[in-house]
Amino acid sequence: MPLRIHDTLTREKREFVPITPGRVRMYVCGMTVQNKPHVGHIRASLSGEIMRRYLEHLGYQVDYAYNFTDVDDKIIERANSEGVSYDQVSERNIRAYMEFADLCNIKRATLYPRATQHIPEMHALIARLIEKGHAYAAGGDVYFDVRSKSDYGKLSGRRVDEMREGYRIEPGEAKRDPLDFALWKGAKPGEPAWESPWGPGRPGWHIECSAMAMKHLGETIDIHGGGQDLIFPHHENEIAQSEAATGRPFAHFWTENGMVNLGGEKMSKSTGNLFFVEDIVRSVDPEVVRFYLLSTHYRSPIEFTLERLTEAATAYERLRAPLVRAGVWTLTPGPVPGGELGEAVATAERSFGEAMDDDFNTARALGHLFDLARAVNRSLDEGGGPEGREGARRLYALGGILGLFWKVPGAETWAPEVLALADRREVARKARDWKQADALRNELLALGVVVEDGPQGPKLKKRG
Repeated sequence: MPLRIHDTLTREKREFVPITPGRVRMYVCGMTVQNKPHVGHIRASLSGEIMRRYLEHLGYQVDYAYNFTDVDDKIIERANSEGVSYDQVSERNIRAYMEFADLCNIKRATLYPRATQHIPEMHALIARLIEKGHAYAAGGDVYFDVRSKSDYGKLSGRRVDEMREGYRIEPGEAKRDPLDFALWKGAKPGEPAWESPWGPGRPGWHIECSAMAMKHLGETIDIHGGGQDLIFPHHENEIAQSEAATGRPFAHFWTENGMVNLGGEKMSKSTGNLFFVEDIVRSVDPEVVRFYLLSTHYRSPIEFTLERLTEAATAYERLRAPLVRAGVWTLTPGPVPGGELGEAVATAERSFGEAMDDDFNTARALGHLFDLARAVNRSLDEGGGPEGREGARRLYALGGILGLFWKVPGAETWAPEVLALADRREVARKARDWKQADALRNELLALGVVVEDGPQGPKLKKRG
């Protein structure tokens, strides 16, 4: 069965055929880095990363861009409130994102473009839109003329005349129509600014993604991802400005992921807990977080509570159990299983592929992994020996396509908070951030844990 992907624009699943045979160009709207990463950022990243992993499994070369919006109103507001520069706020939150994405085994993107590094490309794209009559300069700003694009609203299914209610022209804005959106914002006191043909200022939010995607991936890309909260206005505006400039489709597939619903008093916005990833990994293994987020199809909403995460930890332990029994982390390929286990392996591998070919249905794919885990356990119970271990290795390989089972079991059980600190320290060490690594080592010492670094990686020991 060929890979079929649901496209938000056409509202249907279609067979995936890349623009260039053997190669996929993919762009995912990333963090606006005014604060630390939260679980919504991790889910959006994971949704795109799973597509990338499976496409690579199918043999495609994937050019994958995940951007950072590193200057906007909220970043500037936070920087001013802290008395620091906007780029200090951006840099620390980008570092935090990378750290926690690594903890959740989110594969590094091919590139991480930033808005502030693409100002010339934005200027060129804005000038192109003005030349074609789709944008206009006014009072130091530049706006996109929404009514110049007759199919505006096609992604979200909104009609221009119906949208106008509730929009207004704010004081100081010189746009012609309330629906027109800013491509370039004139400089204001206390804000960073760049020179431009229309005077000093900074980019509007929407123009950056079009400019960055076009520079690195081309005027038409295969897949564009991001959260469903971006469908309108962000992705709608990306389509309008990109296609107005080029006359070509901007993306062949729009694959927005569902939202994270926060539940429970301790995990609600009203209590100020915004599910920052650094708080989550103190009490939950990042491998369990990844597993739980994959247990729901990427387009569906997911409830995120401590209760659900606790249930997920138990389920994930069941799934890993036969791998631990067989010691798959050190196994080499063995004899192909026969009989009942052989049938279970063949069924799982076929069904797993069918699930992933059906719009990356990780929830269904995980169900087939559990079926295989039960068959492997039965084989090991019955003294299956080499064939049982090979069945476990096949289970491990399927999980690896989803980015699971990356942690080798240790000889000693440690609290999730200790493991999270150790993982963060190893990420810092690999990034040669010695100051952060030393700080995390001291946090572990305060918990009574000593870290010993060796050729095979760090080892944890109780402080004597």
